[in-house]
Amino acid sequence: MSLTGTPFLLTAIALVAVALVLPLVLWSRIPGPAFLRSTARMLMLLFAQGTAITLVFVLANNANSLYDNWSDLLGTGNHVQAAADLGADGTGGVQVRDLPRVHQTFAESDGPAMRQAGGVRVTQLHGQVSGVNAEVYVWLPPQYNEPAYRNRKFPVVELLPGYPGSAKAWFGSLKVHEQLLPLMRDGQVAPFILVAPRTTLLAKMDTGCANVPGKVNADTWLSIDVPKMVTDNFRAKAAPDGWGVAGYSAGAHCATKLAVAHPDRYRAAVSMSGYNDPIGERNSLPARNLELRRRNNPFLLLRADRVPPRVALYYSGEVHDGYEAGAALQQIAKPPTTVQVVLLPRSAGGHNMALWRPQVTEVFRWLTLQIGPGARAKASPPPSLSSAGSRHAALASGSASREAAARRP
Repeated sequence: MSLTGTPFLLTAIALVAVALVLPLVLWSRIPGPAFLRSTARMLMLLFAQGTAITLVFVLANNANSLYDNWSDLLGTGNHVQAAADLGADGTGGVQVRDLPRVHQTFAESDGPAMRQAGGVRVTQLHGQVSGVNAEVYVWLPPQYNEPAYRNRKFPVVELLPGYPGSAKAWFGSLKVHEQLLPLMRDGQVAPFILVAPRTTLLAKMDTGCANVPGKVNADTWLSIDVPKMVTDNFRAKAAPDGWGVAGYSAGAHCATKLAVAHPDRYRAAVSMSGYNDPIGERNSLPARNLELRRRNNPFLLLRADRVPPRVALYYSGEVHDGYEAGAALQQIAKPPTTVQVVLLPRSAGGHNMALWRPQVTEVFRWLTLQIGPGARAKASPPPSLSSAGSRHAALASGSASREAAARRP
């Protein structure tokens, strides 16, 4: 039975109903000695508590897309077949353009909202370079199959969830395709191909979208294998001008890190409630090693660049939950790098889907200006935003607070 399916939800509801009825019917009718009656009543109470907790978990999981299946929940899933040392650029010396074309078979995806707005497709991709074997979800814009666009190539945005988080979250919980479909039809938002690859590749661990020899090549999976598959199977624009990446929470960290580290692969990145220092996620693999932590901090990467990369970054967040990370990069960014920072009020919500869902349309309007058809060759720098009241240490590192990390999904 699927963890996120309707049958499991209905089963959980039915068990809660049974747990409520049992004490009402049997509490005073249990035969036998006092010890047996007390034990039976205690079991009924435990059953009621267990079913209630299960139902709350199912509802929360379905609302936030934390765990996609039982292996993710139980920590038994491993999607890494090999993790060779691929070097600084993550290619292992391979010329990606010389690799054979990837021909994938796609199927309709199951799950909440996955069949809305034209439907989301899914495929199982074996990464030629990364050694990762995992699913990738793809949604095509309404113009893709129209005759007038048959010779048109489309810009692409990779969508990254938080940790723990399902690759389906952008479609299920954030309803990105349902929100954007009418805007794309009206021309308010560019007709993007949306791609959501799995990011939870190791059991009970956030890869931080990093390459760690012997463990995982998550960076290569996201920035080489997945884009190659998309361009081999769909009419997608070439990198970097036609490619962007967006994420929330841990996925936000990944998005900015990928764009800053690989300006030859991405032109724009969106961070919603993200952080720069990998230590912002307590289960981060790169945070366990000081050198890995430094190599996967976009603030340190950008500061070390002798030639500023041509990337556009968009940060949104509340104080102590994403805002300082963006303000830190904005302070050191030099043209052609641009950083736009949006400060969200506390009244906007907490570190959850209710905060990020309303931002989707504005985020994609911004992406339209960066990588959509007719995007400006050089984005003008955004107005400077005040960082008054932010602690110097927080701005210097771009780290999220420990308090924010504790409630990060």
